[in-house]
Amino acid sequence: MPRRDLELCPGEYYHLYNRGNNRNRIFYQCANYVFFLRRLREYLVPVVDVVAFCLMPTHYHLLVQVKMSGASEDVSKAMMRFSVSYTKAMNRRYDRVGSLFQGAFQTKHVGRNDYLVHLSRYISLNPLMAGLVERPEDWEFSSYREYIGLRNGTLPKPGVVLSQFPTRKAYQEFVEAYVPAEREIIARLLFD
Repeated sequence: MPRRDLELCPGEYYHLYNRGNNRNRIFYQCANYVFFLRRLREYLVPVVDVVAFCLMPTHYHLLVQVKMSGASEDVSKAMMRFSVSYTKAMNRRYDRVGSLFQGAFQTKHVGRNDYLVHLSRYISLNPLMAGLVERPEDWEFSSYREYIGLRNGTLPKPGVVLSQFPTRKAYQEFVEAYVPAEREIIARLLFD
């Protein structure tokens, strides 16, 4: 397994993401999203806390914090096993062969609280910006519903982001007040 350029350190936050090979779909039906989340819990949750997530038809975003017992190699191995497991299942299910993802997952370090907050907003708004929904809370495969109190899921751990706001409603207003120029704040944390 090739060595990562970026060392993932315990206690630090990272944006992990990948997209479909040739920008193709990685989710074909609702059951695929659910399966992906189950595999994410199985392989990745032992080494990271998921702060925010969004699964899109052609890509995914994960905002994670490496657990104190986790190491860079642990996260990389878990992500590799997770990706291979999901790819094999999709290949079997849809009678396809080859890579599902565009190479190994990508990683960006999220070193400041303002990056963390803005990235969580970007992740939450992804389905809206892609024209898939009219409101971010309408997208089922994102952590945004947990953030604003519409769902009581156990996967995302939004506390670190929500602690930057007096209420969930204040966070929701922050998300809804997004203007495209603010994307520059986190541009280095996004897809190349």
